[in-house]
Amino acid sequence: MTNPTAAMLVIGDEILSGRTRDSNAHHLAKALTERGIELCEIRVVSDKPDAITGAARDLSGRYTHLFTSGGIGPTHDDITADCIAAVFDTPIGVRDDARAILQAHYAARDAELNEARLRMARIPDGAELIDNPISSAPGFSLRNIHVMAGVPQIFEAMLAGLLPRLAGGAPVLSRTLRVSRGEGDIAAPLAALAAEFPDLSVGSYPSWTGTGHQVAIVLRGTDGTLLEQAVARLRQDFPEAAE
Repeated sequence: MTNPTAAMLVIGDEILSGRTRDSNAHHLAKALTERGIELCEIRVVSDKPDAITGAARDLSGRYTHLFTSGGIGPTHDDITADCIAAVFDTPIGVRDDARAILQAHYAARDAELNEARLRMARIPDGAELIDNPISSAPGFSLRNIHVMAGVPQIFEAMLAGLLPRLAGGAPVLSRTLRVSRGEGDIAAPLAALAAEFPDLSVGSYPSWTGTGHQVAIVLRGTDGTLLEQAVARLRQDFPEAAE
């Protein structure tokens, strides 16, 4: 059975300007690999309605799941919820359960649930809330789009609660072997290995150690037996390879 597929849409001018370094994509990639969901594409867009809506419509139509980060806060440029509602032509408004969550959160801190904060209770019709155990403002899942915060700690907490709800596939396993050679020296054997094991991903990642070339050869796949066979085959070509 083929594993589910996924894309990620990172939303925010602060990412594109270099002001903020994104870590959510890295975290999502690792979590999805463990869940057996193949992350196929990551896209970054600005805080513009057409950019968000167009990218979300495209990606949600091509993959099993689309995960978004950013743009669900209380300020004027937090427009992700509206854009995702527009993707499916779905009404959006303040929802009672989301309002109650925010009301309890701010009441416990003796703070006002003002109009700006109430924006975070605007949820598209038919969406399922994603719990936010850190700052309470919920994310949501609408069909196959999962909308989460951009703040890394909140994104990670939301994702931890969301993933058990999603059907996964076989976990993707990996093995890494390192050889002290240049990529040009190992290209032909790696091409032969990839042809011999078409169900595995074979990648090479070069680096400079300060004294010479080194390449990390990474084998990935869902079949552990096949993976071990490929490692054994690789060691025939590179007996000096170290893990």
